[in-house]
Amino acid sequence: MSTMSDWIAAVCADLELDLSDQAATTTAVLDLTADVAHCVARPAAPVTAFLLGLAAGRGMDPGTAPDAEVARLAQQLSQRAKGWESARPR
Repeated sequence: MSTMSDWIAAVCADLELDLSDQAATTTAVLDLTADVAHCVARPAAPVTAFLLGLAAGRGMDPGTAPDAEVARLAQQLSQRAKGWESARPR
């Protein structure tokens, strides 16, 4: 395991989160933050990841792994980020 995988596993244990696919969830969040950093603004990336986590947690049924909700929301937000310049409020 890599340092990042070890870290994520430890944080999930501390927060009592059960990811059914840690690698896929990590990739979804990293892809989202890359899109936000490149298409919107670098400081918006970690804040967006935080907001994604809040929204995913809010939308989940108790006892359900968060992977599917994170993937769905990350895809939605990535699309918004990629179109941000052309649709940006001025």
